[in-house]
Amino acid sequence: MVTPEFLFDFGSPNAYLAHRVIPAIEARTGVAFDYSPCLLGGIFKATGNQSPMTANAGIPAKMAYDMLEMRRFIDRHGLAEFRMNPHFPINTLTLMRGAIAAKGQGRLATYVDAMFRAMWEDEADLRDAGVAAGVLDAAGFDGAALLAATSDETVKRALIAETDRAVARGVFGLPAFFVSDEMWFGKDRLREVEEAILRAGTC
Repeated sequence: MVTPEFLFDFGSPNAYLAHRVIPAIEARTGVAFDYSPCLLGGIFKATGNQSPMTANAGIPAKMAYDMLEMRRFIDRHGLAEFRMNPHFPINTLTLMRGAIAAKGQGRLATYVDAMFRAMWEDEADLRDAGVAAGVLDAAGFDGAALLAATSDETVKRALIAETDRAVARGVFGLPAFFVSDEMWFGKDRLREVEEAILRAGTC
């Protein structure tokens, strides 16, 4: 059975929205997604890309339309918990290293859900280490210990490796998805991702 991949960074609201929709796709297809933490800033730097906020700053109509499409997606999937974080954008380097550390503990799913909810539902200021540690403590981690693990060289190198691998595969932004070697970019491609999973399951 094919294993679809979800490449994400907590700094992307669209990655959060995709994360919230993925469980329904997993239920319909019977296939679990493999979550891959990547550093969006590193991807942008390597590919010469920019965030939509920066790239479209001088195009108000495009910015307004992007927000309309986000609202349509939220309404379509009943994601009323979503809140635009007032501290956005933030440097997510520590948070993404934390995902690598949690993955090493076999607890990536718990970490991902806690961080996405804190960032895009609870409007938490995750730039503050104390706030991030509190979120992790509430999710059943030793928050201080996990954040300390983000300074481990093995963890740092692993995040660099995941990010470099994504770029080598053609990723230029997040969220991105792979089914086998085929890539899709953006939350609005999840229907095509699901169709690809189903096709792969019949081969």
